[in-house]
Amino acid sequence: MTTTGGAGARPAPRTEEDVHRMPDQVSADELADRLLAHPSVARLHGGQYGEIATYLPGRRITGVRVGERAVEVAVVLRLDRPLPPVLAELRAGLADAVGGVPLDITVADVVAPGEGG
Repeated sequence: MTTTGGAGARPAPRTEEDVHRMPDQVSADELADRLLAHPSVARLHGGQYGEIATYLPGRRITGVRVGERAVEVAVVLRLDRPLPPVLAELRAGLADAVGGVPLDITVADVVAPGEGG
């Protein structure tokens, strides 16, 4: 948050940018684990060029991108149930971890119910 004025100035009012800033405690590992725990998620997907990923020291988490103002995930789903309820469950399962920031879920591909991805 920014301040206005000189020494002892009050903090500036919260802006739209501040409200949608990513909570510090969001963990790409935790998000990936939550997604993979869902029975309809076959695997995570990195996007067409591998751009959906979070880079950490010595490793990369494919399929989860935690940005400053949004979270983007990409999944391959099993076609065992209709997609809208599955996506609603995934969104609900991640909601507390991402706080109020935008969450984009991309279904990159689908596989038959018995396939692992």
